Amino acid sequence: MEKFISVFDMFKIGVGPSSSHTLGPWKAALDLIQKLYKKTSLNPIQKIEVKLYGSLAKTGKGHGTDIAIIMGLMGEDPITTNTSLLQEKITEIKNSKILNFNNQIRIQFDYNKDIVFLKDQSLPHHPNAMQFIVTINNEQFTFTYYSIGGGFIELAEVQEAPASDTAVKANADIPFDFYSANELLHWCMKTGMNINEIVFENEKAILDEININNKLDQIWETMLQCIYKGCTTQGVLPGGLHVRRRAFDLNKQLVKEANFNSLQQWMQLITQGGQDFRYTLDCVSCFALAVNEENANFGRVVTAPTNGAAGVIPAVLMYAILFCDKNNSTDIRKFLMTASAVGILFKSGATISAAMGGCQAEIGVSSAMAAAALTELLGGNQKQALMAAEIAMEHHLGLTCDPVGGLVQIPCIERNTMGAIKAITAAQLALQSKPDFALVSLDKVIKTMWNTAIDMSVKYKETADGGLAIQIPIALAEC
Repeated sequence: MEKFISVFDMFKIGVGPSSSHTLGPWKAALDLIQKLYKKTSLNPIQKIEVKLYGSLAKTGKGHGTDIAIIMGLMGEDPITTNTSLLQEKITEIKNSKILNFNNQIRIQFDYNKDIVFLKDQSLPHHPNAMQFIVTINNEQFTFTYYSIGGGFIELAEVQEAPASDTAVKANADIPFDFYSANELLHWCMKTGMNINEIVFENEKAILDEININNKLDQIWETMLQCIYKGCTTQGVLPGGLHVRRRAFDLNKQLVKEANFNSLQQWMQLITQGGQDFRYTLDCVSCFALAVNEENANFGRVVTAPTNGAAGVIPAVLMYAILFCDKNNSTDIRKFLMTASAVGILFKSGATISAAMGGCQAEIGVSSAMAAAALTELLGGNQKQALMAAEIAMEHHLGLTCDPVGGLVQIPCIERNTMGAIKAITAAQLALQSKPDFALVSLDKVIKTMWNTAIDMSVKYKETADGGLAIQIPIALAEC
């Protein structure tokens, strides 16, 4: 039986810039610590070497894979770590050649030798592969992990996900589990519940209502703070492309350079700008830019369903809050739960990893998630919500992942604005349509997306070997 996927598996709080290249490897390093605890006490550990393969090797430095792994080996939690100290800690390790493993044991660690980027080698099962070679009492043990997108990881020996962020209760009976749009719609029609209600009932098999609501509120609060920080921070993004932040300047125009001292004051200023189409368009774009500029700056973001696509869902939800008067906690929770349901469908039926499916698997999926959630929040029925998801993905099919310099900056940041606007358009189309007359179903689009992913050349799957990445005459970025 397939593993139940929770809303809190789809939405994870972590550190940018990539869920598959940063958060996944970070979590793999943390899982390694737990595996070593079970195998032996940590004291006999003498050495740790890391090998990165495939996409992790080719774009790993631009995506901060090396930084993430080191932070994980130090036992740092991506949810709580002080992101402003990342570079300082990495520099100290590079200079001292000492790694404080799990903040307990100081071991020799030469950054230039002990992390190896094997750009011309791949491992089976998934392009995002890494190996930890651990020396204990002069004996070597190898742990192979795959980062399969959205912060999900698998241990190669058993090809199972290590400890989930959401611990499923023993023998938990998930009342309305689903792995296809047809199955989801079946439960909706049988029970009369909306999509968000189906998700909520499933979550209650794992957590109580108070915990579910608190965790959903934490997800949105993290998204909201990310938008605000991105809109109020100026400068140049790291990595060598010298990409200038744009959300700051755009935000100044939107608020007419008015002063504000809090997030609440800023939100009031945004709403006072009116409902003009161009103004609304600029606001949504600004929200999406803000999140992904923070993501590119190693800021705290929420996978939605990935880091590279982290700006779409917050931007569309912010649109619903500020321009559609959907601003209470219940509305926000419903939005996140409906969005997660669509993300689960793509995770189950295709992929949310750009290294497997190109950018259609990231921006396309996030746009579909946001479209369904917005449709349901604006009064659409279950079929209209799924139709909106289908429309959004249909018009992202074939989108490649070709990050310039191996960084999650060009074209990734702008693509989040496109995904957000497409989501809103898809929702509006679905709300004005009769799904029973639609010729294309969401399940068919998910299958098409997966077939397209299989057919897509590997150079368009997060390798920086094709597309825009080879049109810009620069070397892969060094972080």
